[in-house]
Amino acid sequence: MANLEESFPRGGTRKIHKPEKAFQQSVEQDNLFDISTEEGSTKRKKSQKGPAKTKKLKIEKRESSKSAREKFEILSVESLCEGMRILGCVKEVNELELVISLPNGLQGFVQVTEICDAYTKKLNEQVTQEQPLKDLLHLPELFSPGMLVRCVVSSLGITDRGKKSVKLSLNPKNVNRVLSAEALKPGMLLTGTVSSLEDHGYLVDIGVDGTRAFLPLLKAQEYIRQKNKGAKLKVGQYLNCIVEKVKGNGGVVSLSVGHSEVSTAIATEQQSWNLNNLLPGLVVKAQVQKVTPFGLTLNFLTFFTGVVDFMHLDPKKAGTYFSNQAVRACILCVHPRTRVVRLSLRPIFLQPGRPLTRLSCQNLGAVLDDVPVQGFFKKAGATFRLKDGVLAYARLSHLSDSKNVFNPEAFKPGNTHKCRIIDYSQMDELALLSLRTSIIEAQYLRYHDIEPGAVVKGTVLTIKSYGMLVKVGEQMRGLVPPMHLADILMKNPEKKYHIGDEVKCRVLLCDPEAKKLMMTLKKTLIESKLPVINCYADAKPGLQTHGFIIRVKDYGCIVKFYNSVQGLVPKHELSTEYIPDPERVFYTGQVVKVVVLNCEPSKERMLLSFKLSSDPEPKKEPAGHSQKKGKAINTGQLVDVKVLEKTKDGLEVAVLPHNIRAFLPTSHLSDHVANGPLLHHWLQAGDILHRVLCLSQSEGRVLLCRKPALVSTVEGGQDPKNFSEIHPGMLLIGFVKSIKDYGVFIQFPSGLSGLAPKAIMSDKFVTSTSDHFVEGQTVAAKVTNVDEEKQRMLLSLRLSDCGLGDLAITSLLLLNQCLEELQGVRSLMSNRDSVLIQTLAEMTPGMFLDLVVREVLEDGSVVFSGGPVPDLVLKASRYHRAGQEVESGQKKKVVILNVDLLKLEVHVSLHQDLVNRKARKLRKGSEHQAVVQHLEKSFAIASLVETGHLAAFSLTSHLNDTFRFDSEKLQVGQGVSLTLKTTEPGVTGLLLAVEGPAAKRTMRPTRKDSETVDEDEEVDPALTVGTIKKHTLSIGDMVTGTVKSIKPTHVVVTLEDGIIGCIHASHILDDVPEGTSPTTKLKVGKTVTARVIGGRDMKTFKYLPISHPRFVRTIPELSVRPSELEDGHTALNTHSVSPVEKIKQYQAGQTVTCFLKKYNVVKKWLEVEIAPDIRGRIPLLLTSLSFKVLKHPDKKFRVGQALRATVVGPDSSKTFLCLSLTGPHKLEEGEVAMGRVVKVTPNEGLTVSFPFGKIGTVSIFHMSDSYSETPLEDFVPQKVVSLGPSVVGLARYSHVSQHSPSKKTLYNKHLPEGKLLTARVLRLNHQKNLVELSFLPGDTGKPDVLSASLEGQLTKQEERKTEAEKRDQKGEKKNQKRNEKKNQKGQEEVEMPSKEEQQPQKPQAQKRGGQECRESGSEQERVSKKPKKAGLSEEDDSLVDVYYREGKEEAEETNVLPKEKQTKPAEAPRLQLSSGFAWNVGLDSLTPALPPLAESSDSEEDEKPHQATQIKKSKKERELEKQKAEKELSRIEEALMDPGWQPESADDFDRLVLSSPNSSILWLQYMAFHLQATEIEKARAVAERALKTISFREEQEKLNVWVALLNLENMYGSQESLTKVFERAVQYNEPLKVFLHLADIYAKSEKFQEAGELYNRMLKRFRQEKAVWIKYGAFLLRRSQAAASHRVLQRALECLPSKEHVDVIAKFAQLEFQLGDAERAKAIFENTLSTYPKRTDVWSVYIDMTIKHGSQKDVRDIFERVIHLSLAPKRMKFFFKRYLDYEKQHGTEKDVQAVKAKALEYVEAKSSVLED
Repeated sequence: MANLEESFPRGGTRKIHKPEKAFQQSVEQDNLFDISTEEGSTKRKKSQKGPAKTKKLKIEKRESSKSAREKFEILSVESLCEGMRILGCVKEVNELELVISLPNGLQGFVQVTEICDAYTKKLNEQVTQEQPLKDLLHLPELFSPGMLVRCVVSSLGITDRGKKSVKLSLNPKNVNRVLSAEALKPGMLLTGTVSSLEDHGYLVDIGVDGTRAFLPLLKAQEYIRQKNKGAKLKVGQYLNCIVEKVKGNGGVVSLSVGHSEVSTAIATEQQSWNLNNLLPGLVVKAQVQKVTPFGLTLNFLTFFTGVVDFMHLDPKKAGTYFSNQAVRACILCVHPRTRVVRLSLRPIFLQPGRPLTRLSCQNLGAVLDDVPVQGFFKKAGATFRLKDGVLAYARLSHLSDSKNVFNPEAFKPGNTHKCRIIDYSQMDELALLSLRTSIIEAQYLRYHDIEPGAVVKGTVLTIKSYGMLVKVGEQMRGLVPPMHLADILMKNPEKKYHIGDEVKCRVLLCDPEAKKLMMTLKKTLIESKLPVINCYADAKPGLQTHGFIIRVKDYGCIVKFYNSVQGLVPKHELSTEYIPDPERVFYTGQVVKVVVLNCEPSKERMLLSFKLSSDPEPKKEPAGHSQKKGKAINTGQLVDVKVLEKTKDGLEVAVLPHNIRAFLPTSHLSDHVANGPLLHHWLQAGDILHRVLCLSQSEGRVLLCRKPALVSTVEGGQDPKNFSEIHPGMLLIGFVKSIKDYGVFIQFPSGLSGLAPKAIMSDKFVTSTSDHFVEGQTVAAKVTNVDEEKQRMLLSLRLSDCGLGDLAITSLLLLNQCLEELQGVRSLMSNRDSVLIQTLAEMTPGMFLDLVVREVLEDGSVVFSGGPVPDLVLKASRYHRAGQEVESGQKKKVVILNVDLLKLEVHVSLHQDLVNRKARKLRKGSEHQAVVQHLEKSFAIASLVETGHLAAFSLTSHLNDTFRFDSEKLQVGQGVSLTLKTTEPGVTGLLLAVEGPAAKRTMRPTRKDSETVDEDEEVDPALTVGTIKKHTLSIGDMVTGTVKSIKPTHVVVTLEDGIIGCIHASHILDDVPEGTSPTTKLKVGKTVTARVIGGRDMKTFKYLPISHPRFVRTIPELSVRPSELEDGHTALNTHSVSPVEKIKQYQAGQTVTCFLKKYNVVKKWLEVEIAPDIRGRIPLLLTSLSFKVLKHPDKKFRVGQALRATVVGPDSSKTFLCLSLTGPHKLEEGEVAMGRVVKVTPNEGLTVSFPFGKIGTVSIFHMSDSYSETPLEDFVPQKVVSLGPSVVGLARYSHVSQHSPSKKTLYNKHLPEGKLLTARVLRLNHQKNLVELSFLPGDTGKPDVLSASLEGQLTKQEERKTEAEKRDQKGEKKNQKRNEKKNQKGQEEVEMPSKEEQQPQKPQAQKRGGQECRESGSEQERVSKKPKKAGLSEEDDSLVDVYYREGKEEAEETNVLPKEKQTKPAEAPRLQLSSGFAWNVGLDSLTPALPPLAESSDSEEDEKPHQATQIKKSKKERELEKQKAEKELSRIEEALMDPGWQPESADDFDRLVLSSPNSSILWLQYMAFHLQATEIEKARAVAERALKTISFREEQEKLNVWVALLNLENMYGSQESLTKVFERAVQYNEPLKVFLHLADIYAKSEKFQEAGELYNRMLKRFRQEKAVWIKYGAFLLRRSQAAASHRVLQRALECLPSKEHVDVIAKFAQLEFQLGDAERAKAIFENTLSTYPKRTDVWSVYIDMTIKHGSQKDVRDIFERVIHLSLAPKRMKFFFKRYLDYEKQHGTEKDVQAVKAKALEYVEAKSSVLED
């Protein structure tokens, strides 16, 4: 065929053309004729009589060839234009668009909104309703592929990928716009869409303005039956209609859709078509005008000419067309500008309404070799003849890879090419080809070609939030969801993937119909060699494959494969070990290897397991392998080695049994960095090491490792062998291989390694990587990222990522391991020959040595000599010298702290607490305060404060936890809290312990109070808000302003001009009543008149009176005191005095009024303000003498409250006044004072601190009125105690014993200090404050205090008997007043204990006494029994025996041990006093307690030299004793039954809760009992026990315990522990109750922010509960947030049902009355009652509130209104009665009578109405 040139050649040169084949003569004649009859711009074309003649064309003139070429140019996107009407065929139907095939292989798209207006309207309705409309059909239901549609080009654009895209519209308004109502004629064939359904038919939108088209139901029946399967037509349905009738000049048109009529419709001249309104799809009768090689020109409708290109000739008749032949043709398109009409002669288009049948060709995608060219078109493309003779077409752009390499010569007819069928054009019935190499070689051409599970290559197109779009082939793109971008979830995928990158993906799902392609980029899945599961039938039991987790539930994991196949891994199949919480172990998106257990394809169910049965087998192989080989060592194998020699860096060893040389580096000897060099130092050639791991072999060199952590990892099989096993999220144990500036490289036992970058190396900020880790250190690492191509991985070493379980357990493990290694070193040392080394090996911490001081060094440390071996170096640091003065040569007893096995030094301490260690039984798991005594690299040694035992605790709780900031490092002398894990020292000499939270550490250096003067200066934000305006106020000026905000100790006022002023609480009233808050007298918004009395500096907020007129940078300090507002008031001090000067003006003992600012919990004092610039502090111990107040000061003292305090004096820094609320504070003899226990010294007593740094001691004998086995048990540091005066008793020698020994030493021997005696009061000596006592048997009814066995010795010495006085030691008593007043004349007995030195735990029987009481004269009752001594006489029941403790205040005497003690028979019960001792004791005030169990001690009996002299008891006495014991027991039982009895120990409570397990009160008391002793954990445990014990039916009782537990956590726990308890409480109780209780708890503990947040949560969750709204309103009002409360009321009314409104409004009004503005409350009530006048409940509440808060007049006004309401008589009676009661209480007799008269009047009026 001729190679045609462009019409207008570019450039100036003329192109030379190849000669064209000649036309025949007739053709030339036609041409001449055509030229003369041109019509418009359309030139008629020649036709040709047969295909054979085409080859013999003659050369024509240039012009005619041009015109021919132009006429038959095939359509291209460039030749389309907007507004062009064109016939198309539906190719694909998607949800939101149609793909339309256009003539000449073009393609366009119709969006869902371009169907018709009525359909678009329905779509909008559906969107606004957010639910599908029933009668709205989707596009796939309205259109089907093959339908012919008339379209109009709405726009031509270029897509993101640079392709040209054609947008079309089917909207009849656009397609038929060219028609007018007048132009409509019967018989016209139009297209339209159904716009609505009517009773008798359908309204059809044909898009002609001013025309209503109607399709009668009858006419539509046939179509509905045949084409629509009997369904009614729906809105948007596309119809080909024939116009039947036209009425009213085209105003109304009747349509028909009958198949026979539509298919035979032909456009005629009578229908007046013209070039403007000619529509595509019309069939016309035409006449061939001209035949050319490129097609035909036709003449139709008399006047018009059109073009048929070669593709649209009838294939059967092609080549047989001739001029003037009559044909039928279908209009394809009309160009709106050039008016070129294109037609088709294909038979399929000649029957309108009939869809195209052939929609695709079978071999789509096939690659064809040697396809011959049929013809070539310069502007369009080329046609090819396929093997079956069918024509195919390739567009110009598909003929070559690019324009540059295109060679037209290659496309001469007959040339062959390799090509691929890429598409099918339905409009042209042609296969479309491509010769592009990229397309021919493309893996996939269509979505249909892609199988799920296939690996495809693609190019990244774009990265969005919903995933990454990847281009796969020419026309396809797939989505990689965010979860599938990598093996782990990526936060910033754009950093890894860039647009244009080539990526390799695996297809997860492919749906060709929906063109949906989902892919994954997970490396493990892409590179998996395991079989792919594409359908449930593929899943055979036992098959192993890779999948990914899509959901983790508590019952297991759901794993997904390809093509949406998924299965369940049940909980028991997740691991060989039980996994309680799968959500913590697995994560969504994790790639896993699974084995199929079972599959049911019919039900689409599959069970999987993570337990891979084949896993253990390969592990066994290497062992067998190595045995076969004999000598080879495999990586990961455990071997025994023998040390050959030591090098600088490690040990050269031989691997046994084959003696293979290997190297063991020093850093690999231990997990503990410090122990490596130690082991290296003490290991010798010949030593054998067991269980050593082979790390790697390279160039014949074997590298070994002895780290226990790595050995156990390899043994447990938790070490990945190759890279494919590593997945993100894995936790691995390895060691630091090398350290770089940008991070550290970690190597694992199998030889794999990864990088831990600086950013994720630690939770702390990393400045230098080498500060945090050292080479060879063992670490735990979490894999965060894996790059399998480069075989790289990124690791995190953060503690937060690499949790190894419970910190306490890990900490103890590390400590155990470290100490075991040290023990191993000791055993190595003990094998050495040197005596020194052997001695050092035997020395352990805690051993005592007697040493001689050799010298004192300059730094204050001491060097000792005189150890077991001469050369031994023993040192005590300056701290461990303990402040003792030492000189060389002095002998000292020391305790060993630690032995440095590398430097061969022994660290010792002289601290007395450590040297005098106390033998006390320790409990495992108990918590103790301890002091750090010595620090090692990985552990510390501390001494327990109570006993002096040495305990070791690990400094780290994790392998990676090695770095400490200086502030976190422990120091010697620092206090720590330890939990004991062992109670016996063991071989190491140390107890093992775990350190408590760092918050419990205490520092050695203490700050002085004076340093913290202004630590808590708080600035009121109200004073800093806004710019401070300059003002010209001076002192004495009167100002007015409005109250802006009210704070507890001051009120902020806005003055004129926006100036802010401040009124201090002390300047509101002249006389402030104690306990009130003056600031509450002022209300927000109220106008006040005040006088300027000073200024407050803005920057520092210090108060400074204005001494000069330039009062600029200060806030005016105002006063509203009535006395200062008087006109004549001029006594304002205008000269400045510093606060320090002012404080000096206060004298000790002076009483002042102060205002509480806050309670400082840490410092335990109340901070108060006396004046704006004078502040004071009240130590907690001086706030009250009541223990209850001291325990919960926050309950007694409110912020802002006025207090009357006594000045004690200025504090040390002179910036605060020290005040007291308990009167003048004097520590003088006889005063009762409050103190706080600082230290409990076993066997000695207490050290008590008083306010202002004073310290006192309490002897062990002055603890309690009653004798106690363990007097110090109830005392713990920080406990508050009350201390009072003591009473002194005197017994003259003559009243001591019938035997009067002359040696006073015998008294000391037989009456040691602390001994308990029964005495009778003889008389009182008021002058000397003495009580005279008698111990004689006749007075006391007891045996002689000096045993009868002494009688023999005593008689000899009688002549030396002297009458002398023995003065008893003072006894200090609790709550003890002087006893002069109420003593019954010497008729009372007092039991006096003597001091029991050093042995309080071993009481003796003779110290016991009994106690009886006389109640109202003669009635006697036994309370307790006395232990009997030899020769016991009858008791005198009429006497009162009371315990009395006596002892010396001088502590020195307690060191003397009594030499002799009497024997101790079995103890009987005795009474303990729980309350203080009082002289006038009566039976009611004594509460019996359980007797302590008798204990006997052999060691004690050994000490008693004259026990043989004790007289045997007679039978009668033994009988008597037995009876007494029985009586005693029965009395104790009675006492326990006494209703007034109070439990005093945990055992008592346990008994009680056993008897009443459902009583929450008992459980709460039990909790309180533990809390008093600050045993928080025990209290928690009691609460948990209660919750398990109380029956599930007792909901309220259980709730009480939950609330108590919440309270406990709020006061003593953390926010986290409180949240946990709260969440549990919500699960087990009614949630609303729990929420409300917690809100109350927060509010009471002043956690207002938390309370506010909780209320907001409640408002969302319980918005229908009025109680929540009311509670929240009250909460806001209490916080003076009236405006917020009003908003809450508005919100409540919006949320609650209307029936609740009145109640809620009334409640809010009530709250306003109580907490807010009474006027507003009245307004609310009035408003409500005007709407609901008959709500008597509201009236009643209103009356109550007015009585409480209003005046009498207000109350009477309301009563008057109520009694005139027309209510039921019963209700009226109620109100009259209330009115009468009110007047009786508040009114006069006259008022009462008036009410009665009104009541009578009402009754009469009522009865008269009834009569009528």
